Amino acid sequence: MQNNTENTREKTLKHEIYNDHFQNYKRHAIPKAQLVIADIPYNIGKNAYGSNPAWYEGGDSANGESKLANSEFFDTDKDFKISEFLHFCSKMLKPENKKETGTAPCMVVFCAFDQQMEIIEKAKEHGLMNYINLVFTKNFSAQVLKANMRVVGNCEYGLILYRDKLPKFNNGGKMVFNAMEWPRDNESEKIHPTQKPVKLLQRLITLFTDPGEVVIDPCAGSGSTIIAASRCNRSSYGFEIKKDFHKAACGWLQLEKQQMTLKL
Repeated sequence: MQNNTENTREKTLKHEIYNDHFQNYKRHAIPKAQLVIADIPYNIGKNAYGSNPAWYEGGDSANGESKLANSEFFDTDKDFKISEFLHFCSKMLKPENKKETGTAPCMVVFCAFDQQMEIIEKAKEHGLMNYINLVFTKNFSAQVLKANMRVVGNCEYGLILYRDKLPKFNNGGKMVFNAMEWPRDNESEKIHPTQKPVKLLQRLITLFTDPGEVVIDPCAGSGSTIIAASRCNRSSYGFEIKKDFHKAACGWLQLEKQQMTLKL
């Protein structure tokens, strides 16, 4: 009986990635989200690859600069409008139930360290009055070319944003630290330069949503959030304006759907 229930629920879930701007979410008639996850552009422009070996041919500075030197991850990674983004995301989140506790929605936003205060302040303008900061710790660093020159970065940063009530929180009675381990993802195809690990996204999705609820990613990139939501039995919708990323993400999602069908 349990397997039949799970199979029925999986068939009713939806997973879509639209080649569209999140501003146009209304035209797609998607439901409001329990959780919005977004990895926003860091606005670092032509210094995208920084002290990453990819800046040089073959990863060796003796070979001179590669085609990635002085290049952007993508052409929106220099003028991303945070206030505009928060406005639309606040509209995508489902309303709070004032009479209930433990059901409120929230956002998780991956961001650059120096974007955090701007996001916190501008989020308040759109009703997201509260936050919890997140630090994701890696056991590696992309800044290997600076390893003998300075302390190198091995952290990613993020924020949990919510309105008035604390969001739904499925911690199983266990303490959850705001410094979380960043798992390596050696299984997924590398589609996007800032692609987030599926296992990390699964952890966040299971923390803040229940099975069957809706997750939205306004900056879907590789589609890893949609894949993670699918594996967690949540409906998910993503927006990606870049055609190449959208095509690759849809290909990954189609493969995931085929594999899920075989399991059923």
